[in-house]
Amino acid sequence: MAAYLIVDSDIHDAEAYDRYKAGARPILERHGGEYIARGGALDVVEDGTWTPTRLVIVKFPDAASARAALDDPDYAPLRALRQSAAKATIAIVEGI
Repeated sequence: MAAYLIVDSDIHDAEAYDRYKAGARPILERHGGEYIARGGALDVVEDGTWTPTRLVIVKFPDAASARAALDDPDYAPLRALRQSAAKATIAIVEGI
């Protein structure tokens, strides 16, 4: 079953975040990730429980592949870079 990595980021250091994006993409793709949305125009229609800032959605073959991408040792320094450049909420959701 496909799974989607959904990331909402509030970026406070754009230069560092750009370095994160450049490094993260090949790791996510190596684990079968395919970008569906990456920071495009956002139209929040209702915000009763959540007000997203910048959304990224990556489709994976399954939840295990999404988790493997985040747990990849090559991703660890990028996670630290992202955490220094932005606050984020990250979720993996199974889908169709």
